[in-house]
Amino acid sequence: QVQVVESGGGLVQPGGSLRLSCAASGSIFRIGAMNWYRQAPGKQRELVARIASGGGTNYADSVKGRFTISRDNAKNTVYLQMNSLKPEDTAVYYCNADVRPFASQLGWYNYWGQGTQVTVSS
Repeated sequence: QVQVVESGGGLVQPGGSLRLSCAASGSIFRIGAMNWYRQAPGKQRELVARIASGGGTNYADSVKGRFTISRDNAKNTVYLQMNSLKPEDTAVYYCNADVRPFASQLGWYNYWGQGTQVTVSS
């Protein structure tokens, strides 16, 4: 069993910063890509940022230059540093991870966290 838990959301004023964390725990042999998605009310869930196991990153155009994704492989944790926040960044942010649970099996599985609310408002 693998658990993915986000933390760090909250209310922030426009122009402010927040740092989200996401920790994976449980039966984990290896973690591949780790991703941050977000879903605003009435909108589809969208990919915000992605980091591969080797550290390569990709960002949505809307957050490039403002958000930074990073990971600590020793802690099975991914972070999302969000700067210069805008009201349109308001959404529930979800963490997603590709996990290989067992060394003896080759299967990879995708796990989601429960989400953390980020609200950008004055």
